[in-house]
Amino acid sequence: MPSLFESTSNTSNTWNTPPRIAIIGSGFAGIGMAIRLKRMGLSTFTVYEAAAEPGGTWRDNTYPGAACDVPSPLYCFSFEPNPSWSRTFAPQHEILAYLKRCADKYDIAPFIRFNTRVEAARFDDSTQRWRLALVYGATGIREEVEADIVIAANGPLSRPALPDIPGIERFEGKQFHSAAWDHDHILDGRSVAVIGTGASAIQFVPQIQPRVTHLAVFQRTPPWILPRRDRTITARMQRLMGIVPLAQRLMRYVLYWQHEARALGFVLNPALMRGPTAFARSYLERRIVDPELRKQLTPEYRLGCKRVLLSSDYYPALSQPNVALITTTIREIVAAGIVTEAGRLHRVDTIIYGTGFALSDAGAPFTVIGRNGADLDEIWRREGPQAYLGTSIAGFPNFFMIIGPNTGLAHSSMIYMIESHIAYIADCLRVLARRGVRTMEVTDDAHRTYNAQVQRDLQRTVWQTGCRSWYLSKRGRNTALWPGFTFAFRRLTRRVKSSHYRFGNQN
Repeated sequence: MPSLFESTSNTSNTWNTPPRIAIIGSGFAGIGMAIRLKRMGLSTFTVYEAAAEPGGTWRDNTYPGAACDVPSPLYCFSFEPNPSWSRTFAPQHEILAYLKRCADKYDIAPFIRFNTRVEAARFDDSTQRWRLALVYGATGIREEVEADIVIAANGPLSRPALPDIPGIERFEGKQFHSAAWDHDHILDGRSVAVIGTGASAIQFVPQIQPRVTHLAVFQRTPPWILPRRDRTITARMQRLMGIVPLAQRLMRYVLYWQHEARALGFVLNPALMRGPTAFARSYLERRIVDPELRKQLTPEYRLGCKRVLLSSDYYPALSQPNVALITTTIREIVAAGIVTEAGRLHRVDTIIYGTGFALSDAGAPFTVIGRNGADLDEIWRREGPQAYLGTSIAGFPNFFMIIGPNTGLAHSSMIYMIESHIAYIADCLRVLARRGVRTMEVTDDAHRTYNAQVQRDLQRTVWQTGCRSWYLSKRGRNTALWPGFTFAFRRLTRRVKSSHYRFGNQN
């Protein structure tokens, strides 16, 4: 049976010419989308990757101790389980190696143009196609290419955020973000400052603490931390998983529902967080003996309102004699170090920023100009990031996102959400082919109604209960998280509702 995308004379259910598809990014989303397109019999796609190799965030985040905070069996494609994880929480290098194996196994590499950054995408109203402005690596050579469909798969954690601290450019020592770790800079014997105590910092702080002479950890708000029950997966267990695939599927199934149950407290009844809060408080009391330090590390907000972190070595690291936890607000950075509001100078020769990524108040991931000159960056900065199902945006025909606004999770694996997006976009392509049209665009009404419902649903969640977090924009709008269960999102994205789209330009 011919694929819907093969060129045939029956134009009622296929394109006369297969569409040119641009996928931007080669992390889990980009690699997964490319594999799905190949399985659909479609080969007229190109993956544009700004770096020299695939991997996305798992290529870029190489800081000491980098690892997943979701159990390994959940953190892989459902169609490509990995029986060879060495730990229950996979380290960065294994996840990167897994992604590269997927690209090799499904022969995706020939479709990837490395060292190629998409600077802008502009929809041409006259041709009904996208024009992509490309920049090649260090050469700076530019080229413009056309695409019928653009899929932004570069993800929300691709733009490291530096803090807005006066004088940051005056520091005379070494400074870098954790997402751009400088492995050539030797930390041994140095005086180091870490700004930020989020998910990255609690992983690398215990790794660098034994190496440095003095470590100053600047904390704005203490995170809730639960123990990270990381264990070695024995070679025998790995062999069992490889020989008996059903065992791995069963483990994945159990872990999925265990994590899905956690959403009850996040999205339906925040009062259910009392039990986990008591456990987290007890864990803090057991691990931190010093009452003053314990007070500094005790959050004053409901568990879950900010990201809940997993670590079994962060608290012990902060208790070491060469570590100082500093909770006074930073006033400025000077040539010799960091000055707090109290006027004290903390002399350091290295500053590491564990300050996360631009998200809630960020604009478009690159310049995106839609129908009639609509500027996505301008729209998002004015109204906040929004998309229908986190995928389609009114005014931007044939432009799709993977892990767009309001699709992040606080309780389970993002790979599940990525696969839901991939399946939905694949169905969009099928609809285009069946109708014999070239463009589809979500209607203003469907876009507006969907996003209004998402914001209403968010009001009952733990994230809207009074604390400020990176989940919220400056206006207090949560544009990051999905306010429900992952299976509910998958149900919504299983099939395209054609009535929610307008279609144009017969082939």
